[in-house]
Amino acid sequence: MKRFAVIVAGGSGTRMGAPVAKQYLSIGGMPILMHTLRKFQVADPNIKLVLVLPQSDHGFWKKICEEHSFSIPHSLVAGGSSRFLSVKNGLDAIGEKEGLVAIHDGVRPFVSKEIIEASFEMAASRGSGIVVVPLKDSIRKVDANGASKFEKRDQFRLVQTPQTFQLAKIKVAFEVEEFSDFTDDATVYEYQGWQVALVEGDPSNIKITTPEDMDFAEFLLSRSKPFTE
Repeated sequence: MKRFAVIVAGGSGTRMGAPVAKQYLSIGGMPILMHTLRKFQVADPNIKLVLVLPQSDHGFWKKICEEHSFSIPHSLVAGGSSRFLSVKNGLDAIGEKEGLVAIHDGVRPFVSKEIIEASFEMAASRGSGIVVVPLKDSIRKVDANGASKFEKRDQFRLVQTPQTFQLAKIKVAFEVEEFSDFTDDATVYEYQGWQVALVEGDPSNIKITTPEDMDFAEFLLSRSKPFTE
């Protein structure tokens, strides 16, 4: 089955407090987003990459690609006013009706080849492959009045990306009207009544959002050299 990856990077970087959006900040001398695209290309050299960016950023992205001699093939698609609409635009840009598609946060550059492959394999066999990790801390459920109660953490998972699907099914799922309950791509898929299948992730597959995340990313980079081909 043909493989695609929709890389979504529509953030403004407000929490980062940087002059440019977080996806363009550099770690290891290269913008975060380029690291992320490279991870998928290294995992499968034949994968078709679709990059979803705000329309206003397209010129800037092309400029920094030239500056970094970044030549990994990818299609550039305009994002929407929400993540849901950005993902939909990315899916609509894929002309194929059959195949597998991984949907991934542009600012998760530490995803491993093994996790990418596992998510594709799960999606091929069960329709979806959603990357998750177990909780380390104890958790409590808080109600509207501030009262809390203990919950067993082994019954919960933290959701990461990629979230990988059979292309035909996820395209159908995204034909619905957007709802506030759609917190990620898995919830859109689940809205159709389809059960999601989980794939074990890795705590180092972080989403870079704050200045502290940048510091941790540099630490991970120096420790494991994850971007070496």
